[in-house]
Amino acid sequence: MCQAQGAHGNAPGELRNGRRQIKFQSRRLLARGQRMILADVADFRTAARRRLPHFLFEYIDGGSYQQVSLARNVADLAQLSLDQRVLRDVSAVDPSVTLFGQRFSLPLILAPVGLAGLNARRGEVQAARAALAAGTVLCLSTVSACSIEEVSAGSGHPPWFQLYMLRDRGFVAAMLQRAATANCPALVFTVDLPVPGARYRDRRSGLTGAPGLAGDLRRLGQALARPRWCWDVGLLGRPLTLGNVAGVLGSGTPLGDFLGWLADNFDPAASWADLEWVRQLWKGPLIVKGILHPDDARAAAAIGVDGIVVSNHGGRQLDGAFSAVAALPGIVDAVGGSVKILADGGVRSGLDILRYRALGADAVLAGRPWVWALAAAGERGVAQLLSMFDAELRVAMALTGQTRFGPSLHS
Repeated sequence: MCQAQGAHGNAPGELRNGRRQIKFQSRRLLARGQRMILADVADFRTAARRRLPHFLFEYIDGGSYQQVSLARNVADLAQLSLDQRVLRDVSAVDPSVTLFGQRFSLPLILAPVGLAGLNARRGEVQAARAALAAGTVLCLSTVSACSIEEVSAGSGHPPWFQLYMLRDRGFVAAMLQRAATANCPALVFTVDLPVPGARYRDRRSGLTGAPGLAGDLRRLGQALARPRWCWDVGLLGRPLTLGNVAGVLGSGTPLGDFLGWLADNFDPAASWADLEWVRQLWKGPLIVKGILHPDDARAAAAIGVDGIVVSNHGGRQLDGAFSAVAALPGIVDAVGGSVKILADGGVRSGLDILRYRALGADAVLAGRPWVWALAAAGERGVAQLLSMFDAELRVAMALTGQTRFGPSLHS
């Protein structure tokens, strides 16, 4: 029977035409506003791509150079096998952890992501509210659309704050004071960006390398192709600035000028002495982000940091660098027990949280997934993502015979 169908001259053509019709119908239904099913992180990414202007999606989604490290973050994590156990009482699973004196319902923090607030109307405020409702916290980027003060007021609780070492030490000191005044519970200090990595997808999309009127028109055309985003963010979500930097350049400064100022202010002369200076100024928990080498982890611990984030900056800096998964065991061996160790990179499910925990991480950070969810459905999308991660983690814990996390799983 199969052979008879294959021998029919027009059957393959009919099949291809049928597939085209299905794709056309799917696109037409989406164009009419029918909601797609958001079942996993990949679905949120697809929805974000359909909703965001091209240049903004490429900025969030892309890595540096040929994106080797970006791919490694996901692939290396997925290759870790989990040890299934049976006939253990797993009727009361509790994935909560305590970090820096704070209790988290699950060992996951929303990682700092620049420009995240442009993915939905006042996006960082929405994400912070969803995080707090889920029993965790947002770490706000220096280059967020919403300021520390706006996120604190809009969510009812101050976020963690992420800061770069910039040439303008006065700006750095002022931001430390603002974070302290806002009662930010922790400072995440990023050290892996003395110079920005080359991000070719941003050049191709027109976010960078397209100055002047021509670049503005190119980005405007991409924005107009996403009318829902134009209405929700472009019109109702103003001002479209970097909230924490607006005081330096003025709130009316174009976004491109903000990004240019930031790129010119990364400091290639930054050293361990500068981290010591930050440690003296910041009295709360200090977490250093961007460590991949055990010797660097030892140096950070010697200065007196409270935590380390093992991270290759989401594959956006040194392409070809180790993934966090590959670097984590050596860092755990070097400083485990003396500082809290967090891991960042490639998390796409609750199972990935358990994988990092099994390698010795006390908690993980995830960036792209929550921004995709924010773009797809705002606060509701982030809440759904966190609920999904929590459910996946609980199932993974149960199937590996665990009901709660001890101080660590380093052994």
